[in-house]
Amino acid sequence: MTAQSDSDAVLDKINTGSRPSDLKITDMRIAVVGQDNWRWPIIRIYTNQGLVGLGEVRDGASARYALMLKSRLLGENPTEIDRLFRKIKQFGGDARLGGGVCGVEMALMDLAGKAYGVPAYMFAGGKFRDSVRCYADTPALRDPKAMGEALKGRMERGFTYLKMDIGTWIAEAVEGGLNYPSGMLETNDISHPLTGIQITDRGIEAMQEYVATVRDIIGYEIPLASDHFGHIGLESCIKVARALDQFSLAWYEDMIPWQYTDQWKRLAESCTTPVCTGEDIYLKEGFKPLLDSRAVGVIHPDLATSGGILETKKIGDYAQEHGVMMALHQAGSPVVAMANVHCGLATENFMALEMHSVDNPWWDDLVDGISKPIVENGYIQAPEGPGLGIELNEEAVAEHINRGNENFATHQGMFEPTDEWDALDAHDRTWS
Repeated sequence: MTAQSDSDAVLDKINTGSRPSDLKITDMRIAVVGQDNWRWPIIRIYTNQGLVGLGEVRDGASARYALMLKSRLLGENPTEIDRLFRKIKQFGGDARLGGGVCGVEMALMDLAGKAYGVPAYMFAGGKFRDSVRCYADTPALRDPKAMGEALKGRMERGFTYLKMDIGTWIAEAVEGGLNYPSGMLETNDISHPLTGIQITDRGIEAMQEYVATVRDIIGYEIPLASDHFGHIGLESCIKVARALDQFSLAWYEDMIPWQYTDQWKRLAESCTTPVCTGEDIYLKEGFKPLLDSRAVGVIHPDLATSGGILETKKIGDYAQEHGVMMALHQAGSPVVAMANVHCGLATENFMALEMHSVDNPWWDDLVDGISKPIVENGYIQAPEGPGLGIELNEEAVAEHINRGNENFATHQGMFEPTDEWDALDAHDRTWS
């Protein structure tokens, strides 16, 4: 008997679960879970060996971004993650446009982990920690005392990192707090530097009083990040940043659009609080100008935009070379949340993962295979199951298909056939 036949005889007597070298993608299907005005398109990638991989298109994006990749994946081995990512990454882009590529990458990581029987973070080099710190995004409240109490409630639930909105709405409530060209305050479609909206000293004082009240309630021991400042130009951003520096906020997030590297550098050099951006940036190449210019103190990728688990790990590593920490933006179902967990576990300079659904009573129900509650005392424990470490609870998913706004749905049903996407005809090569 040959050595090969000896090996085959052994394999025949044990359950290997998969033969990774023979694994092939056979299908992709979608279910769009909804909550009010959110939509979470969940991907399933099927294989010839019965293994199914889970991924998710970014919140609010179209499931079609993933389905148009299906014909390019059929027959491929999902464990060849890097090769397939390089094949499809040209079909992604900034903000929601990267959603399909990133969702597929998550599903490939899930399949590879299931094929080899290890957690997905092992394919990103292993873990630096045994749990991932979460911060709970907290809806804005006009009463600063109520805002402080809401944040204090997060602390009582075990969260050790917080975030709140500090926007132009605070200044607008004060007579003479803002000045702006007619109509500009009502639009969200014009880039911040082009609106002409300015915050006055009265508006600045109102924002200071708001944050001071919050800090009086929650204290200074817990990091408190800030977001959603409004569509104001760089000079007003600098005025706000300098005025709020005294409150030792963890970061100022997305004060201006991420594309304006020179303006970010001016902002960073004008205040003593870290400035932060990144949730709309696709691939490491998109982050390099900001990091190379020392224009940010914190990067904040959304894994469902930035390129998936492995690409976001590379982004974090590049930031670490520049002495910059990484937080992760996340506003989806437990599928994309767990993909973020694996990335956070595997990235040394990771700080905290955003959670938007800690007040949602059925969010945990969407998946099984992991301890509940998923977020406990402000942390998610490292999953030890293969792949992402979760499986869908199909009854819970079916119950919440397209809830809230059915106009968002590409597919009204539950992982229905997508045969019309099997043979998309295209010439994909990017060079001549």
